[in-house]
Amino acid sequence: MKIFLSEAVREIDNYTIENEPISSINLMERAALSLKDWFVRHYRVNRRVVVLAGPGNNGGDAMALARLLAVRQYRVECFLVSSSGKLSPDGKENLKRLKDTGLVTIRNLSDVQSLPALLEGDVVIDGLFGSGLTRPVEGLYLDVIRHVNDSAAEVVAVDIPSGLFGEDNTENDVHSVIQADFTLTFQFPFLSFFFSENEMFTGEWIVMDIGLHPDIIGKIETRYSMLTRGRIAGLLPERSRFAHKGVFGHALAVAGSSGMMGAALLTGKAALRSGAGLVTLHVPASGFRVVQTAFPEAIVSIDSDEHVFSVLNDLEKYTAVAVGPGLGNHDRSRLGLQKLLKNVNVPLVIDADALNMIAANRELLSYLPEGSILTPHPLEFDRLAGGSPDGWSRHLEQIAFSLKYRVTVVLKGANTSISFPDGSCVFNTTGNPGMATGGSGDVLTGIVLSLLAQRLSPENAAMAGVYLHGMAGDKAAEKYGEESMIAGDIIRCLGDAFRLVKSMPFLHEGRSGGVFQ
Repeated sequence: MKIFLSEAVREIDNYTIENEPISSINLMERAALSLKDWFVRHYRVNRRVVVLAGPGNNGGDAMALARLLAVRQYRVECFLVSSSGKLSPDGKENLKRLKDTGLVTIRNLSDVQSLPALLEGDVVIDGLFGSGLTRPVEGLYLDVIRHVNDSAAEVVAVDIPSGLFGEDNTENDVHSVIQADFTLTFQFPFLSFFFSENEMFTGEWIVMDIGLHPDIIGKIETRYSMLTRGRIAGLLPERSRFAHKGVFGHALAVAGSSGMMGAALLTGKAALRSGAGLVTLHVPASGFRVVQTAFPEAIVSIDSDEHVFSVLNDLEKYTAVAVGPGLGNHDRSRLGLQKLLKNVNVPLVIDADALNMIAANRELLSYLPEGSILTPHPLEFDRLAGGSPDGWSRHLEQIAFSLKYRVTVVLKGANTSISFPDGSCVFNTTGNPGMATGGSGDVLTGIVLSLLAQRLSPENAAMAGVYLHGMAGDKAAEKYGEESMIAGDIIRCLGDAFRLVKSMPFLHEGRSGGVFQ
């Protein structure tokens, strides 16, 4: 699914109106019907509904929803908030339709004191502003937003929380944005929804298909998109009846050190569970018995050093390599990493302590093989690329890093983002907070390594690996609960994830803040 910038979304709306053909007021009605359907599934009719309608088309959407809810016997009050006293043409038409029902009390709001107290149990429909804002909200609108945010009412934002910009909010005033519990957005999520600093405004966001014209959606280029099940299903390799383990690649994981052998085991087990034909773990000599006992399916390559990774000479028999989980930060390991980066000629995944060693020894950046996959969490990425004050700034640094070094960067988070050497970026839609547990990143490294070993391209291996990792995490959360799941549970649920992706390839669905209808 594509993600568009705010200006492009308006272009898509206009094209739909001109070419479906459908009038703008009827497209607004279509959107309002989707809002109503969601609302009646989530709230009983005994809830008081307070609708805040602004001067633009976002207010028109809110008034159309108010009318549809009133007909369904909800107790609806509508407040028109316009400092100029003007409404958009479609806003005027929906105001007329709302008045014609005779079911809703409508008031023009001239000051915040005219708003009623908002109580626990009330539901506020936020229709003040859409995505067209370019500066922070002020005046009457700011007073209304603060009144809502200070209340105990639940808040449902129409399309985007009022005051939030569609993309860059670094210059925005956080006190001038509605704090919604739910955001019901149309056709596509806005880019700002994917950054952690905006979660307090969007709450859980839900994407509603309102039938915007597919021709223009396909025609407009965007460097942003979102991972969906159908997209991932098409990436996974088919297995021939006569295939053997040599067909599915030989994965090597350079991982572990004294006291950190669990990272190597998690990486290796995840790689084998994800379909690699053979998995070798290169570990310090002290880890030999650990691996042979805990992971009999693995091949063991023993380092000459007793406690840490120091050197790896034979790379010819492997189809993909991962380096980093549990390595520690030792001078011998740094030299071994440098040699590996200079000599590896198969796809490479770089994670964890390997990333930290590169960050601490920046000359190693010049040895990064083009096409490599880096899998940092935000702190590791900041060490590599320089500190970022917020998610948006880090996102821009991520894209710049991929462009500069010609690598794929998997920036882990609630909506893991994957940037590519061409400057494009995708966001993941699977996963849950239970995956914030030690070893979860090692599992991801193993999955991506396995898919690389099975000869997926770095771009496709990163996308499929991240999506499957999140889906396995979702299955683990269902089985064990978010609080109780551990990294090994994600590995145990990988089979469920693969089956689910392959069996239902065209269903849009996601967690981590977003749901698609």
